[in-house]
Amino acid sequence: MKKPSLKRRSREMRAEYDFSGGVRGKHGDRYRQGTNVVLLDPELAEAFPDSKSVNDALRALVAIATRVEIRKRHDRDPREADQSPTRGARAQPTSPI
Repeated sequence: MKKPSLKRRSREMRAEYDFSGGVRGKHGDRYRQGTNVVLLDPELAEAFPDSKSVNDALRALVAIATRVEIRKRHDRDPREADQSPTRGARAQPTSPI
């Protein structure tokens, strides 16, 4: 059974809606900046009770990941880097010896 369709009312505001003191676009800049709200799973929310603890843990994780990446680059064989062309570079023709 279909619900009865609602008839469109007039476009005038109701008397109880008073926006005379409102400011257009008051929160527009903040809205455009976006949001950084993240929902944690319940077991993680117990381990990280506030935003400071979450930020500290994420900073530590970023520091570890950065050290690992630097170590990987440092441990590479320099001859290996010479054999792989860089992005956008043309391969150099080899000359017969």
